[in-house]
Amino acid sequence: MSICRQCELLGLARSSFYYEPAVETAENLALMRLIDRQYTDCPFYGSRRMTAWLHSAGHAVNRKRVQRLMRLMRLEAVYPKPKLSAAGQGHKVFPYLLRGVTIARVNQVWSTDITYVPLAAGFMYLAAVIDWFSRYVIAWQLSNTLDGSFCLELLDAALAHGRPEVFNTDQGVQFTAAAFTSRLETAGVQVSMDGKGRCLDNVFVERLWRTVKYEDIYLRGYETVPELTQGLGRYFPFYNEERLHQALDYQTPAAVYRGGLARTS
Repeated sequence: MSICRQCELLGLARSSFYYEPAVETAENLALMRLIDRQYTDCPFYGSRRMTAWLHSAGHAVNRKRVQRLMRLMRLEAVYPKPKLSAAGQGHKVFPYLLRGVTIARVNQVWSTDITYVPLAAGFMYLAAVIDWFSRYVIAWQLSNTLDGSFCLELLDAALAHGRPEVFNTDQGVQFTAAAFTSRLETAGVQVSMDGKGRCLDNVFVERLWRTVKYEDIYLRGYETVPELTQGLGRYFPFYNEERLHQALDYQTPAAVYRGGLARTS
């Protein structure tokens, strides 16, 4: 099967197939894999605890280095900070709209996030859009940089499927950029943003990352970007169409999402 046809079936831009992974030194890549697994289990670990944990595992690393790697991986401990830094120069931060809100229907709330994905000789970033009510993954995208363009491509792919009432993100510069928020507002979508340092405001995406990593990425140990792309291209259809969710009364996300669409049509 041609590369063009493979990308078409996966719903990905052909250029993503040719991505080279982002690179660090071999030692830093090893540390990042350890940090990623520990953070996936303990998202309340900040740089101090993570440094102490690495010391206990026999890795002589200072906190400054751990801080840099965690920033590179977009990892932040889950607790409110006394000072909230600006999301980006001139970027508008929107209020969090979902505290105490009952999620009762599909396309009521979508959200997105970015996570670090380890490879044998580097790493990639994975972003996805999920429907909160059904846990259905609307769209996903890979990138080897945190440039905001890949988040815009992801958003366009998601909006091609429909329109949520509210779209929730964190305060990362990719999501606070005017190009991203204006696209949502033009589509008639309310923009909601997590409190700084409160990734559990976006809990459904956080749970998705844990599921994807433990059920696919950590098990497969992908070595190259094409392998990762093809692997996730298999996993996300499985997640949507076949994987039964206890929280959905053992239905699949696709069944709940499509059922919800049918009731509102």
